[in-house]
Amino acid sequence: MSGGSFDQFFRDTGDLSHRRPSGRLWNPAADVYQTRDGWVVKIDLAGVKAEDIQVTLDGDLLRVSGLRRDSFCGEGISHYQLEITYSRFEKLIQFPCSIDQATIERDYRDGLLLLHLYENEECREELKSRAARG
Repeated sequence: MSGGSFDQFFRDTGDLSHRRPSGRLWNPAADVYQTRDGWVVKIDLAGVKAEDIQVTLDGDLLRVSGLRRDSFCGEGISHYQLEITYSRFEKLIQFPCSIDQATIERDYRDGLLLLHLYENEECREELKSRAARG
């Protein structure tokens, strides 16, 4: 699929407020790569504990959510400068085909969540069909 067609069918849905729970959310940065057998998603989650990350698939939507906590501050400490967001986060990424049957391999290291989504044949065929139609 060419770059233009890919952009047409693939979008980051992090700005769809009707799909977000209420409250202030942090929206982490993400990179998405298409591979021969599916997708690789890399999300910047520096300072987030692995056990505070939830990953769900629903149709063509990947949702990664959780919480980044400030575990450093304690009694007797006052802030001078605060730039890092400590709160709930959510990243929504919409794919050009259904991924809810994809097999997921998850790796979390150096503050990056790496998800390899192995898509089913149906999704690959749908993408090939769209590319052929132009």
